[in-house]
Amino acid sequence: MSSDFEAYEQDFGTLTAEITNKIGRIPKLGGEEKTQLVLNVDKQLEEVRELMEQMDLEVRELPIQIRGMYQSRLKSYKGEMEKLEKDFKRSRIAYSDEVRNELLGEDAGSSESQRAHLLDNTEKLERSSRRLDAGYQIAVETEQVGQEILANLHTDREKIQRSRDRVSTLVREHTCSILLSDSSYTEISQLK
Repeated sequence: MSSDFEAYEQDFGTLTAEITNKIGRIPKLGGEEKTQLVLNVDKQLEEVRELMEQMDLEVRELPIQIRGMYQSRLKSYKGEMEKLEKDFKRSRIAYSDEVRNELLGEDAGSSESQRAHLLDNTEKLERSSRRLDAGYQIAVETEQVGQEILANLHTDREKIQRSRDRVSTLVREHTCSILLSDSSYTEISQLK
């Protein structure tokens, strides 16, 4: 059984080497030639997927004692397959320098000035963001101070109101005591 797995490994190695080579050539091509190579690589990737399925079936039928070793190898191959698929996707949209220059024309040389302009604008945006953050922080602190002042004013108002109530009570009591003392004086004077 493991000999079948090893045969599949050899096929996997051969196919992935061919695919890697073709993926590297795709960005340098254009037109029909590129289309044909892309279709060819796509077909080979499908063969590799089928090969991986066969390898997976072989691993499942191996004795438990050696299955772990083969599973880790298969996992490594699956990771390599994922990398190949990602590279293939990137290569399909990548262009060679000649194609890029042809598409962009003379604007390709000004990319450095565009980059510098973009960096300058990014720095300005970051400075503005920092200023906005500082302004927001000041607004929050001002609001907190305002809330503290309002709380203090409310407390002072309550104190003043209590003091006014005490003074009113004292004035009434004092007035009552004066009236009582006047009325007592009047009674005493009448008794004489």
